[in-house]
Amino acid sequence: MAVSRRTFLSSAVAGSALGILSVAELSRNTASAAPLAPAASAPGDVVGKITVGYQGWFAATGDGAPINGWWHWSQNWGQPPSPSNTGIVAWPDMREYSHTYQTAYQNLGNGQPATLFSSYDQQTVDTHFLWMQQNNCDTAALQRFNPTGGEGPTRDAMTTKVRSAAEAHDRKFYIMYDVTDWLSMQADIKADWTNKMSAMISSPAYARQNGKPVVCIWGFGFTEPSRPFTPAPCLDVINWFKSQGCYVIGGVPTYWRTGVNDCRPGFSDVFHAFDMLSPWMVGRITDVNGSDNFYTNLTVPDQADCTAHGIDYQPCVMPGDIGGHHRVHGDFMWRQFYNVVRAGVQGIYISMFDEYNEGNQIAKTAETLATVPVGSGLLALNEDGTACSSDYYLRLTGDGGRMLKGQLALTATRPTQPMVSSGGDGQAPSAPANLHATGQTDTTISLAWNAASDNVGVTGYQVSQTGGGAGGSTAATSITVSGLTPSTAYTFVVTAHDAAGNVSGNSNAVTVTTGAGSPNTNLAQGKPTSESSHTQNYGSGNAVDGDANSYWESTNNAFPQWIQVDLGAATSVKRVVLTLPPATAWSTRTQTLSVQGSSDGSSFATLAGSSGVTFNPATGNAATITFPNAATARYVRVTVTANTGWPAGQLSELRVYAS
Repeated sequence: MAVSRRTFLSSAVAGSALGILSVAELSRNTASAAPLAPAASAPGDVVGKITVGYQGWFAATGDGAPINGWWHWSQNWGQPPSPSNTGIVAWPDMREYSHTYQTAYQNLGNGQPATLFSSYDQQTVDTHFLWMQQNNCDTAALQRFNPTGGEGPTRDAMTTKVRSAAEAHDRKFYIMYDVTDWLSMQADIKADWTNKMSAMISSPAYARQNGKPVVCIWGFGFTEPSRPFTPAPCLDVINWFKSQGCYVIGGVPTYWRTGVNDCRPGFSDVFHAFDMLSPWMVGRITDVNGSDNFYTNLTVPDQADCTAHGIDYQPCVMPGDIGGHHRVHGDFMWRQFYNVVRAGVQGIYISMFDEYNEGNQIAKTAETLATVPVGSGLLALNEDGTACSSDYYLRLTGDGGRMLKGQLALTATRPTQPMVSSGGDGQAPSAPANLHATGQTDTTISLAWNAASDNVGVTGYQVSQTGGGAGGSTAATSITVSGLTPSTAYTFVVTAHDAAGNVSGNSNAVTVTTGAGSPNTNLAQGKPTSESSHTQNYGSGNAVDGDANSYWESTNNAFPQWIQVDLGAATSVKRVVLTLPPATAWSTRTQTLSVQGSSDGSSFATLAGSSGVTFNPATGNAATITFPNAATARYVRVTVTANTGWPAGQLSELRVYAS
């Protein structure tokens, strides 16, 4: 047979029924023994972050919204909400809204009028994004249903309001298209992005992942008749958004991987075309046992499938329906946090921030029946007999986010107390003092500090690197942070926390530089990677796994392509070594490539200009590029514009050295 891009040596399979196989063919026959590739993407605005679904779809007559009605509060939007004309199953805590609107409900249990907010008021959106900021919700996914009908003008205005609030409160946001009942979606969604929504990406608050603006499409592959699309138009839409330079998330059925239950068969190629998958969960589980069953049967194998295909995985976590008695004062939600974090997921999607219609909101909610309309039949957060503050599920989400980010040790025991103000421990510990280094190596830094004090008791400390990155948690007053890069300066602070979830202020900051290490230390080994694209399971993580035979390969017949490694912190770099698999079947080829460096992942400087680099199996299929001058970079990117051996970018190893 003709020698292909990656023909496996015949001696490796001599005498077998396989004959001469390509590595791709061989891997399909030995998949169970092959290690999974690392996660597809480094931390960004969705990877490593908490994303909350944001409806922003409540309005009231007289609020000035183009829709001019009780949008989503009532079944009949032309009439004010009442027990017989309602669209909600939970009542918001209304104490922080400056503009409210009178409903047809009876007064609250405390005698106050039963009023509701309008999302169309900028103060409402600002209040919501302030709560996100206070509780470490990183990113908001703004829901956008078919904008071509009567709701369109109001939704357009809400996008501008969300942008303003996100910018004011240092949060990120992105557009989440929901294709439910949007039969002309294939053409309309492209026009809407081109003519309207793409303007949002100029905002510094618009979410980016791998340097690309984030877009989510929710609803492909579901069995419901409201989403009747076949695979072809869905795949067309995904690829179109990718051609616009977007990072595309798929809001997909719960059983997307197996194509059963809520999932149409035949959508595997559609799902695997997304950059990130976020399966729906509302209504699928209602208790802790259900969460554990899903961990075993869905979350773990879903993560494995995503990893094998170079896709980021963002499962859904929900607080539970108040009316269905699902919440059990936070234990249900925390079990989900614990299960998805221990599965190693890349991000978490919270359903939802303001979904009072399904009772799955984390936004502030009535604590007791004293702040719920009399005779409404609605329940409050204390429905199971445990008093909960109105912001409890926001605080719980904040702690779940800290556990995802490694700022809180993985624990199945819920650390968040339902009450921290009325009768509870509302006092934070003092800030730890005298943070200092006690030693360092080329890849570790040891720290110590003086104990903090608390009115009840300090339960632990969180060590954080400023700007994100390395850190850890401990109950002691010392820690060794590992996995660092040689010859690199790291700045750390420490906070103390107590059993009620109160967190101290920061300690003093200390900056420590790791040792120089060996000149032969590969700074890229095992570090997070990203890429412009990949084919099959040849993701960018293969280029930093230390295996000379695994490799990254980009989409074919589409140059330029790039691969990038995140060294974890800005460090001095002087050369890169690039390799292809050593097998002689990888015939000599020349790739035209350049090397760039960046401190922030957005602005890149050229470290080595574009030139032809030859890979020859007779000399190990390796090439060294030494930069004219040492440079400081956290992100190192290799851009490939041509390849004489195969029409794609290809690298087995991307090694980075300080000298």
